[in-house]
Amino acid sequence: MTAARPIDSLPLDQITEAEAAAELARLAELIATADIAYHQQDQPVMADAEYDALRRRNAAIEARFPALKRADSPSEAAPGAEPAAGFAKARHGTPMLSLDNAFSADDFLEFAKSVRRFLKLPAEEVLAFAAEPKIDGLSVNLLYEKGVFTRGATRGDGTVGEDITRNLETFASKILPRKLSGNAPDRIEIRGEVFMSKADFLSFHAEQTRLHEEREQRRERGEKVGEAIRIPVNPRNAAAGSLRQLNPEITRSRPLQLFVYAQGESSEPVADTHSGYLARLKEWGFSVNPLSRLLDDETAAETFQAELGEKRAGLPYDIDGVVYKLDRLDWQGRLGFVGRAPRWAIAWKFPAEQATTTLLDIQIQVGRTGALTPRAVMQPVNVGGVMVQHATLHNEDEIARKDARIGDTVVLQRAGDVIPQIVSVVLEKRPAGSTPFVFPDTCPACGSHAVRPEGEVVRRCTGGLICPAQTVERLKHFVARNAMDIEGLGEENIITLHEAGLVKSPADIFKLEQHAEQMRGWEGWGRSAKGAASKKVTNLLAAIDTRRKVPLERFIFALGIRRIGEQNAKLLARHYHSLAQWREKMLAATVVGSEAREELGSIQGIGPAIATELADFFAEKHNREALDDLAQQVTPEDAEDFSASDSPFAGKVLVFTGTLAATSRDEAEAVAERLGAKVTKSVSKKTDFVIVGADAGSKAKKAAELGVTTLTEAEWRAMAGLSPMPEAAPEEPQDEAPG
Repeated sequence: MTAARPIDSLPLDQITEAEAAAELARLAELIATADIAYHQQDQPVMADAEYDALRRRNAAIEARFPALKRADSPSEAAPGAEPAAGFAKARHGTPMLSLDNAFSADDFLEFAKSVRRFLKLPAEEVLAFAAEPKIDGLSVNLLYEKGVFTRGATRGDGTVGEDITRNLETFASKILPRKLSGNAPDRIEIRGEVFMSKADFLSFHAEQTRLHEEREQRRERGEKVGEAIRIPVNPRNAAAGSLRQLNPEITRSRPLQLFVYAQGESSEPVADTHSGYLARLKEWGFSVNPLSRLLDDETAAETFQAELGEKRAGLPYDIDGVVYKLDRLDWQGRLGFVGRAPRWAIAWKFPAEQATTTLLDIQIQVGRTGALTPRAVMQPVNVGGVMVQHATLHNEDEIARKDARIGDTVVLQRAGDVIPQIVSVVLEKRPAGSTPFVFPDTCPACGSHAVRPEGEVVRRCTGGLICPAQTVERLKHFVARNAMDIEGLGEENIITLHEAGLVKSPADIFKLEQHAEQMRGWEGWGRSAKGAASKKVTNLLAAIDTRRKVPLERFIFALGIRRIGEQNAKLLARHYHSLAQWREKMLAATVVGSEAREELGSIQGIGPAIATELADFFAEKHNREALDDLAQQVTPEDAEDFSASDSPFAGKVLVFTGTLAATSRDEAEAVAERLGAKVTKSVSKKTDFVIVGADAGSKAKKAAELGVTTLTEAEWRAMAGLSPMPEAAPEEPQDEAPG
């Protein structure tokens, strides 16, 4: 068999479909792990730049291979993690999303071109950008009502964060104003970054190290000591840990600072431009990064990026790039968001670094789909201020290509478009007697054969439902924060319940009440090792009961159907409205060529490939039985029916074809969806309107054949309540030829 090529060394346009599938599986798993480590535990396993770059690479591969999009795709959710225990939850007025990344001038110019394409701007139209250093700290959302600070929260999962108001109230008023100076909206969310300067971090790190050493000396002498002293690995880690203390007095003792830079929900507009908004923030008493600058056009970005890159090492705080935001807020509003990120902003990241360390072990992990993925376990090493212990080894061919062996000294890189990875082996330092790594041909979780089809890079366990690793991974996905969001059912508890034979399918989770007494007999569940009473079982059952009613989109996503991520689950829920109708239509769609199959494949964002995955899922009897069993325990709430709204397009099926004059087709489709329409890619008997632009082709012809109503762009804009079509410029009169 021909050895597979190292994916990380190939341009994305050269990756095969099999290599892409393996890469997406690896990225999904590592991004999910990084979310928990970074946002909930304040123990990052990679830098923000590399984390964001993973998402960028994931999105790029998905764009090239849309049919390979996974159910757990990172592109379907904003980065974050559910609020940790010990903090009340605080829902953001508008989501705290993330940013797409650029790593070169070409990337940035392509971003600027995408803005022009979406807004249909001429080449001579100036794009002014507000440029701001990207601080490496902890994002916070500050709520002001009647000009008074009333609540502060962490990012959390992007929708719900941790209420850290008491901790933020320990900040000096010159850092966090308690009352805004001058006029302010009745309600406004102001977003910023809490950070610790490099100098303060060094002092804090030295003090924590001293306390740790003293504690260890006392422990060795047999004295009673308190909790372990956590020594932060970098300024971001120190800031996050300091701000997320249950005791506000600890936060008060830490040298924290704040820069603000963004707006969330607001009861009224505060500026016409982002630079104007930053000026308002200064008027209200906040600190805005003094290096922020308004760039007259996109060509100035490369110079500004180089300028900050030179200043980076000498700045008093850590930055990992520059954020560029389209300055005009009306254009930001038109551009909106795609997936987890705004179309009007991008983070241009700085290059990454390398370090050497020792490869201690190669672990084989089994994913939800049975994929066997190798992971390097290394002696922890500081790479650019972040302690890294794990790295990807991609696949068995990559291990063979690099000839990576346990005990080797390896070069580790946190590169701009991959996760921490082993770049090369330092052969001159290889220990005597080392042997090549042998990739297993059986599953380490269940012992079943692990097969690798011809031409593919991924070896998969054939155990299927009998493989505990796959079952547990599916259950972990089901209870995850973006799915059913069952509090208290983390990885450890899922494993415990599965090994005890109490939870083998999602429906079993909702039947745990009958096993309550058995569970209370387990150490730590009913009583601790010292005999103290525990409410763990009671709290868990109560949390499960609260999730017996969930939005239909969460229910669909939680099923873990391949390539059905959060966004696709929303599309399905919105299109079919109820579980009963969705199930009925999906069962009908198992017949290739059926009307239901055609309807499913025409949904904007779904397409034929994903439709096939859904049909395959419903074609399996055991899947339908598991779904019906779950439906006996859980009541999915019907999705909102837009047909009841005032819009003439609410609940209607629209297709856009041809070139539009006033806007791009992307923008028109986004507007239609905001008006409650269902936008599809193909014309059928169920289509209500086809909006016909210039040079329309087969779709307009098919609409005529089926008797579907067609609208001109002007008619569409009038019905949608949009501004009239711009008048065409009059032709210039031509001089008559003499004579």
